[in-house]
Amino acid sequence: MRMTTIHAQAERKRQDRSVCRAEKRLCRARMLRVRGLIHPTSAVCATTDTARGEKRLPSEQNQASLKSSGRPLGECRLKWCQRPPERVPALVKTEAGYGLSRATGEIMKLRHLKAFIAAAFVVTVAVPVAAQGLDKVKACFIYLGPIADGGWTYQHHRGAEAAKAGLGNRVEIVWKENVSEDASAEVAIEEFANSGCDIVFTTSFGFMDATNAVAGRHPDVKFEHATGFKREFPNVSTYNARFYEGRAVQGLIAGRMTRTNKIGYIASFPIPEVLAGINAFYVNAKKVNPDVELTVVWAFTWFDPDVEREAAKSLIDAGVDVIAAHTDSTSTLEEAAKTGGAVIGFGQASDMTEFKPSPRVSAIINNWGPYYFRRINELLNGTYAQADSEEGIGSGVVLIGQITEEVPNSVKAEAEALRDAIGAGTTSPFVGPLNKQDGTPWLADGEVAPIGDILGMNFFVEGIEGDIPQ
Repeated sequence: MRMTTIHAQAERKRQDRSVCRAEKRLCRARMLRVRGLIHPTSAVCATTDTARGEKRLPSEQNQASLKSSGRPLGECRLKWCQRPPERVPALVKTEAGYGLSRATGEIMKLRHLKAFIAAAFVVTVAVPVAAQGLDKVKACFIYLGPIADGGWTYQHHRGAEAAKAGLGNRVEIVWKENVSEDASAEVAIEEFANSGCDIVFTTSFGFMDATNAVAGRHPDVKFEHATGFKREFPNVSTYNARFYEGRAVQGLIAGRMTRTNKIGYIASFPIPEVLAGINAFYVNAKKVNPDVELTVVWAFTWFDPDVEREAAKSLIDAGVDVIAAHTDSTSTLEEAAKTGGAVIGFGQASDMTEFKPSPRVSAIINNWGPYYFRRINELLNGTYAQADSEEGIGSGVVLIGQITEEVPNSVKAEAEALRDAIGAGTTSPFVGPLNKQDGTPWLADGEVAPIGDILGMNFFVEGIEGDIPQ
């Protein structure tokens, strides 16, 4: 009996060693198809039954198996599986040599940390997260509204199509429309991350937290969030446009063109991007028309044609004859068109040419195509790095739509001169002296607003009435 027991123990040890070798071989084979670091439950490290060649269960079932009938692999169980050596691994942001697997809530030591250190370095502006180019990129886009909204989403989609046209069959674009800024956003982004997307562009401010949450679970996928500021993981970048530069040009036109000295602004949400636009519009209108008054209506939506329409009506009823909007539909111009030329406005995010020559007398055009082309191309050629991009008129990300014949030539020339000066960097939408709404000094005479003040703007300038909603 004693000899039988010894032989049985030896046989079990031999089987365990075989299981361990089988696990390692399976992991290596799978890693030929998977980029980056992955948790073993998403590879093959699950139970002894799995290692012996039985049908592999999905990750969730593997976890359940480990907790119930399956026997853990003990010392043979792999902590991490590493990509093949010809690819430089993407580093997961960790502290004190630990990596966090959000899918399981487990904290595991990086067993091969030394191998990664040689490939890692830190820079202050961008952190490289791709070291080798891809043969083809699947670029995926999350849209707040429909691509037929005629404004914000429409222009993002045009940018995606422009990138596709420029890169040809080396890029595939996929998109989801009408994604709300709530829990459903994280679901939609997660679906893209699991569907083979190499890069996911999330194109609205309210997608910020959802983008970072999903990015933490998918370190091998790149995420780009529009108009946000959180980059909680190395695979998250942010991009924005200096819309306020275009608002300055619109403000000049509004100040010159108003007959009632009442101009209006339909605002979406009280965030720095919107507040900077309101202030730039008013400051540059006031420069050319000291008698101008601004009324701000808060819509508390990015895209709701009915709400936007009612906001425009309320401004028109109050005697406003020039309206700018930081919302996405064409409803504001539709209402202005009903006044028979008494009220004018501007295209928002896209040109909205169907309302030319009036009421649409110019437009801010968000030209996302060059940015999307550049970022996708960087993935293709292996130069992609984490970044925070913010561009404006000078780089062509913000365009000023044609100023129509409804605007006198002298005003058109003045507006175009301001556009060109902002683009060249010889002036700014915010040049002192300027005070905050409560009268406290902001900018001294001739002082230009620091970019940090603009990106973090949380106040109205002096002269604008009304409170900022909290």
